[in-house]
Amino acid sequence: MVGISLKELLEAGVHFGHQTKKRNPKMKKYIYNERNGIHIVDLQQTIKLFEEASRFMSNTAAQGKTVLFVGTKKQAQDAIAEEAARANMPYVNQRWLGGLLTNFVTVKRSIKKFKELEKMKVDGDFEHFSKKDAAKLEKKYKKMAKLFSGIKDLEAMPDALFVIDPRKEQIAVGEAQKLNIPVVAVVDTNCDPDPIDYVIPGNDDAIRAIKLFASRIADAVAEGKNQFASTGVPMPMVEESAAEAASADGSSEVIDQELIEMSISKGVYDDEVLEADEDEEDYVR
Repeated sequence: MVGISLKELLEAGVHFGHQTKKRNPKMKKYIYNERNGIHIVDLQQTIKLFEEASRFMSNTAAQGKTVLFVGTKKQAQDAIAEEAARANMPYVNQRWLGGLLTNFVTVKRSIKKFKELEKMKVDGDFEHFSKKDAAKLEKKYKKMAKLFSGIKDLEAMPDALFVIDPRKEQIAVGEAQKLNIPVVAVVDTNCDPDPIDYVIPGNDDAIRAIKLFASRIADAVAEGKNQFASTGVPMPMVEESAAEAASADGSSEVIDQELIEMSISKGVYDDEVLEADEDEEDYVR
């Protein structure tokens, strides 16, 4: 099972939440403390809940199922595309198409048109058109590529979603809910955790934090896919044993609050300059 360490979480600034005034009350149980007007995420829960999410993702991939990676905010775009490609899974990192899940039949037709246009471009067919028409086709291709490049091989609806920032991706989460598609999400202190099946509490704005979570989920998916490829047998659901749970509650690895206090006082997050998405709140905390 793919896990994550306290040291890695601290170095990535995962424990830094939003300003206290932006807190969603439903996130209270995932908050450890507050410092200088910023909520601090309880990393003990992050570690435990990430392991549950990781186990679910491995099991999903081990059954030959598909995981759709979703993250359209600027900080997440590169990591989502890179890690989804590494796990050989589809992704959405530019804009969520309304109805991508709930109206998948129509979206599939658009994907087919994009693949036809892409084949024309690769084969050099654009050169057979006039300059004006070729320019129009090129413009259309670039526009469609932004929307469909990550999902062009998606033949059926995904079996699970991995989401960065469910508050921004609320349309995607809502569609998944309607269709009973499980959602694993990195949930910050300003988000509503209720619609999420597997909550991973943590910073969903810092590039390092996003990269860490996306890479480990991709590792979990790859692990499950390897299991399925080598045996053809779905991986059984692995439940946490009582001994493991007891160890998680008391081991030195789980949480050393002094380490957290030290990282807060050092201002680990200060070197992370975050750009706000257009027409959205400022992410600089």
